[in-house]
Amino acid sequence: MESISTELPSEVVDKSVEVKEIAENVEETAVKNGEEEPEKAGEEYAYLERNEFTSEIFKIEVKNLGYFGIGEFKKLLRSTLKFDVTKIKAPTRKEFAFVCFRSQEDQQRGLETLNGYKWKGKVLKAQAAKASADPLQKRRAAEDQESEKKPKKQRTAVEATCPLSHIPYEQQLKQKSEEMSALLAKYTQELRRLNPRAKPHLDKFKFQEVLPSPTVDGYRNKNEFTVGKNSAGEVVVGFRLGCYADGSVEVAEVQDLPHLPEQAKWAARSFQELVRKSKFLPFNPDGNLGHFRQLMVRCSSATGELMLVAGVYSSNLSEEEQVQLKEELKTFYEVTEEGGLNKCTSLYYQDVKHREAGQMINPVEHISGSTHITDTIQGQQFRISPLAFFQINTEGANVLYQKAIDLVAPTKDTTMLDICCGTGTITLAFAKHCKKVMGVEIVPDAIKDAEFNAEANGIKNCKFFTGNADDFIKSMVREALYEQEVGKPLDLIAVVDPPRAGLHHRSIAAIRSADAINRLVYVSCNPHSAKRNFIELARPESKQYKGEPFYPKSAVAVDMFPHTTHTELVILFEREPKTKADEKSQPEEEATESKSEATAEVTAEITASAT
Repeated sequence: MESISTELPSEVVDKSVEVKEIAENVEETAVKNGEEEPEKAGEEYAYLERNEFTSEIFKIEVKNLGYFGIGEFKKLLRSTLKFDVTKIKAPTRKEFAFVCFRSQEDQQRGLETLNGYKWKGKVLKAQAAKASADPLQKRRAAEDQESEKKPKKQRTAVEATCPLSHIPYEQQLKQKSEEMSALLAKYTQELRRLNPRAKPHLDKFKFQEVLPSPTVDGYRNKNEFTVGKNSAGEVVVGFRLGCYADGSVEVAEVQDLPHLPEQAKWAARSFQELVRKSKFLPFNPDGNLGHFRQLMVRCSSATGELMLVAGVYSSNLSEEEQVQLKEELKTFYEVTEEGGLNKCTSLYYQDVKHREAGQMINPVEHISGSTHITDTIQGQQFRISPLAFFQINTEGANVLYQKAIDLVAPTKDTTMLDICCGTGTITLAFAKHCKKVMGVEIVPDAIKDAEFNAEANGIKNCKFFTGNADDFIKSMVREALYEQEVGKPLDLIAVVDPPRAGLHHRSIAAIRSADAINRLVYVSCNPHSAKRNFIELARPESKQYKGEPFYPKSAVAVDMFPHTTHTELVILFEREPKTKADEKSQPEEEATESKSEATAEVTAEITASAT
């Protein structure tokens, strides 16, 4: 391997003696800080002794970072210094961070490089750090110490997953409407402070309402169940009642949950029966023991098809045992039916264990039945692969997509860019209203589905790209400009429907800098997280966000998740052409906003990383 020293900037100084002292005195430092050594801390650190990889063993603490953004720190480590890091943890508003490596060699190199390294006017300090305690065992230890107190009442499955199910549906809609109004009021208030030019636009901005879901019960077409044990110690397949970090591993059955269709409930029951009969064991996160870990269920109300993806922790299995388990799954579901009403039509095996370096998803292997299922939105049929994104409420998606179309009002002269297009549902829904539509998605199988869906529905005016959205936005815009008739203005719109965490700031910057995009529809399944993106779209032009701001014009919500606290929000953004007066005042505005912008960006980056 080539020495890293040949690639390091000149800021790295000679500090081998200091690092040697740090490495030799980690134990002493821990004792001085009142921390016990891992082997003396009981079960809280037992995971370090398991025969499996954990980067917590190779962790360092970097101090004296000053005021920094998690994104720029990642760039320093991964791009500039070429470190192979597994995790970077930075507490909000602190001047230090923890960095985890894949080996002791990498950890040592990190210590030698970062201790004394000059970055942003600061001289960094680096030292080896103690591994974090297992949150489950830590919680149990705390409970043991407070055993005299009354135990906390555990939530039921209904309380954990459908907290609004006891409220009449009309009242649920009213509650969600009030919540969305309050969230948008905070957003517009913050935007008024950040961008005074937004005031006339915000005065006209209106939130319409929360539209009801056509289907209130049994609407979820995708569910991910956990294999575990209930409070009585029985093996069940259902939903976790809490998270591991909070010290909870209890799982409850799902038969009484109103938002699950009968197909999904049957799938959970049948898989539970299989696990209870099998010689292979249910997975236990307390020690990473066992095999059956989870079950993903996808079903179609249009065709009645049912896809099951059995998630198995294979680290405890030999290759021969994995073959046996797959055969057991195949045999069981080839013969298992319940009154002929439910049957697995597509069966997959998923290896769910610690991911290797560079691995984005856990791989799936087709076992039996068809390779896909098919569902219908806006009168079009869509093929769905196991890992592709598809709206979980099919009937609600019909309402959602129609509202998005109504808000932006495309014409036969419009070109539409679908960012985070998944299997192409939004792209193809817009196709019949536009001259051309283009979509980009990072999951290759989803793009294969999108291309298949376009051909199956006879849609010719579409094109799809595989990759990160921020890498393709500019090229899609250039293609739209190239194909535009000379002398005719380009009507270019963008639709974004990102994951729950929202779009990366690089994607927002790419959209902002694409002057040809005049209107944008933002579809958010988590408006609280997406508020960061709303601000980034509408804040004044700056070095990071070049291009005129997108101002909110109108918003509407669709209740895609009845009985839960979640709501899907759709906002139409538009931007107006820059005037000469705007260009003259720009330098003054940038100077005024620089401090508040830096604060917002650093906070947003750290929050996104923690999420």
